[in-house]
Amino acid sequence: MSADLTYLQAVILGVVEGLTEFLPVSSTGHLTITEKIMGLEVDSAAVTAYTAIIQVGAIIATFAYFAKKIVRLVVAWVNGLRSAPARQSHDYKLAWAVIVGSIPVGIVGFALRHVVEGPLRSLWVVAGALIVWSMVIWWAEGRHDDLEKLGVQRGEGQVTIVDGLVIGLVQCFSLIPGVSRSGATISTGLARGIDRVSATELSFFLAIPALTAAGAFEALQNASDIAALGVGQMLVGILVAFVVAYASIAWLLRFVQSNSLRTFIWYRILLGAGLVVVLGMGWLTAT
Repeated sequence: MSADLTYLQAVILGVVEGLTEFLPVSSTGHLTITEKIMGLEVDSAAVTAYTAIIQVGAIIATFAYFAKKIVRLVVAWVNGLRSAPARQSHDYKLAWAVIVGSIPVGIVGFALRHVVEGPLRSLWVVAGALIVWSMVIWWAEGRHDDLEKLGVQRGEGQVTIVDGLVIGLVQCFSLIPGVSRSGATISTGLARGIDRVSATELSFFLAIPALTAAGAFEALQNASDIAALGVGQMLVGILVAFVVAYASIAWLLRFVQSNSLRTFIWYRILLGAGLVVVLGMGWLTAT
């Protein structure tokens, strides 16, 4: 990415990031498509860095929206480290679920960073992942419905460390553009019998370490590219992503109270199929 990234492009990318980061549609996939349409080199170090760093806006939005609950979890975790009785707290266990669930994607993401930033940054990969992972979400919704009929439904207070680990392991698949981090984590939570609102909130909490680590790593690795890009454009992208992500969080939490993720499945399949057609016709190149 060169220094001529315009403020309009920064705004567009910020909107796309904020809108898609927490919806189960793949923010990386949408950013890759948008960057390609705007004529940017999607597999360049600078583009990858920008994509990761504007996620800071989404992270700040998560902190802002869940500030009281995050403080509550941190306090419960610290108290649990110092007191045996405090370790029986649901918040203490939930905090550990988030910590344990954040480790796998950090290890796998670092180990495979060259693959993630290189060969996987292809629109063919995005198209395939959008379609294939839709089948996983469909299965998870079906399993959730079956468990709900059996009365096997757990809320936030019943989330375990094992839940965090399993969800964290599946979150590793979200390193593939098109899978969707929220799609992977929410669907896994549903499949394990966690209710939709609790699974969605847990997905938000797991986003904080994952997105923070990715953004910090890219900032350190590609400092010169970011400087060439322009601090102003970067800040605009982060600010726009924050505003849009905050609204997206509020909307999604209301949506899942009475709706399944199946609506997003149809969107993902249509987008993936459309992308296959566009690539097959040669209207866009994959990288």
